[in-house]
Amino acid sequence: MRIIVAGPHPDDQELGMGGTIAKLAQQGHDVLLLDITDGEPTPHGSRETRLPEAEAARAALSPDPTQHPASKPIRRLLLDLPNRRVQHTIEARHAVAGVIRAWQAELVFLPYFEDAHPDHIAVTRIVEDARFDAKLTKVDMPTPPPNLTGGPSIDGQPQLVVGPPCYPRRLIYYYCTHLRIVPQPTFVFDISGCVEAKRAAVEAYATQFKANAKNRRIMDWLDAAALFYGSRIGVAAAEPFYLREPLGLADLDALIG
Repeated sequence: MRIIVAGPHPDDQELGMGGTIAKLAQQGHDVLLLDITDGEPTPHGSRETRLPEAEAARAALSPDPTQHPASKPIRRLLLDLPNRRVQHTIEARHAVAGVIRAWQAELVFLPYFEDAHPDHIAVTRIVEDARFDAKLTKVDMPTPPPNLTGGPSIDGQPQLVVGPPCYPRRLIYYYCTHLRIVPQPTFVFDISGCVEAKRAAVEAYATQFKANAKNRRIMDWLDAAALFYGSRIGVAAAEPFYLREPLGLADLDALIG
């Protein structure tokens, strides 16, 4: 499948579903990490430090093809809307819809819709509406920025080209909320074997989780959550997700698989 994981800021995707991203890539899915903003300014970061950290995180999640022959490299794209000032506008919706068409996305992951951070709330609404906009005929969508990493090049410059209208089959919400809520997921995804990749990806953001003393325990919390959600389905580690639309089953084996 062709999958987009949209994040308001670089590190949101890794925090919320880094293990799932790594596992999906190992399984041979085409995964694009779409950063809506560069995440800066922050107390200890800058654009000059955050973008290399995001690239290091992408590399940490990307599978080793010698160990996973069917795997695909993870790609990353920065849409570059203004951090701390993201607004739900037609222009923002169409910018994301252009990426959806260029990637011909079948699944889109996005932040859970209840949050204290205005950027997160705005990004979720933008992506939800962009899914609809991407299917509209007789409407041109903008070409994504030429900053794709981990992917193909055109004349030496990474580039995505807008394709025909498409409608991703599902929106799947991951949890990276700033509210102190207890997730009530629709399903949890087994990330056994990918916890270390997630840890390496999160730790790549040194300005956010090492330089900032308030955030240094984040990996302890993430490890505990992975262990807990794994225990709910009888595996070593898992991550939670939420759906607004029902899942379809052809048989009951999926319920106990």
